[in-house]
Amino acid sequence: MTDFNEMLKKFSNDFNSRLPELFDFPQGSEQQAAKAMYYSLSNGGKRLRPFLVVNTAQMFDIPADVSFPVAASLEMLHTYSLIHDDLPAMDNDDFRRGKPTCHKQFDEATAILAGDGLLTYAFETLAKAEKIPADTKIRLLSLLAERAGAFHGMIAGQMLDLQTDKSPHLSSEQIIKHIEEMKTGCLIAYACQSGAILGAADERQYQAITTYARKIGIAFQISDDILDVVGDAALMGKTLGKDAIQGKLTFVSLYGLDKAGEIAAQLIAEAKESLAVFGSKAENLKDLADFIISRNH
Repeated sequence: MTDFNEMLKKFSNDFNSRLPELFDFPQGSEQQAAKAMYYSLSNGGKRLRPFLVVNTAQMFDIPADVSFPVAASLEMLHTYSLIHDDLPAMDNDDFRRGKPTCHKQFDEATAILAGDGLLTYAFETLAKAEKIPADTKIRLLSLLAERAGAFHGMIAGQMLDLQTDKSPHLSSEQIIKHIEEMKTGCLIAYACQSGAILGAADERQYQAITTYARKIGIAFQISDDILDVVGDAALMGKTLGKDAIQGKLTFVSLYGLDKAGEIAAQLIAEAKESLAVFGSKAENLKDLADFIISRNH
């Protein structure tokens, strides 16, 4: 796992080094929003979603310079969701990855615009990717919009998370599984599926990578729920224990720490099994799956 940590760190550094080329800051007062966008986008992070995009694509022999715009656009969209999640009307967090959240570093109005800016810029970045065929870009743009959306995507998951007490027709287990599949899982699924789309995966390959993505997506959120209880705030770079304070429904609150950990471990084992069709080409994805439940931040 040490070797994988180093691989992920190198990937993150390489990815971060390319982000400035995507930003041509305006010269007028409007540059405040662009600065806030870049502040949050460049504010560290493990870059797991971009890693999944690039490494899934590489299983189909797609080079990193082709998949980079897809990975960058996904990270922009993910970062927009974090900016908005941190706002006072949502989770009301002061810190993200050990630094002031966007609305604390700038102001609330700027943070809202920065989130909006990253959301729209994500689609612009993907649409302008020069090395991706037009029909492939259309498929990627459509899927990204769906995965981020309010009907079956990330926004739907966030809304459900805010209204868990208003869904009496669903069991607690159904609610949290639904939340975790959408809130976190949708973008992780897109990360893997987009790499497969770039590589023109056949149906069997696409379904295998989709199964993998869905299982690690839920496991990732369970891991986050566990770390919110037992994690180190300094390592996590954010306030912990808020799920319990806010009375949120999680696998931990429903099953307890030990059982939640067992569920996550089983999901990871099943995720790795689903990659058998790719043979040794899937080793990086298998290592990432193990990392998800072994990480401490």
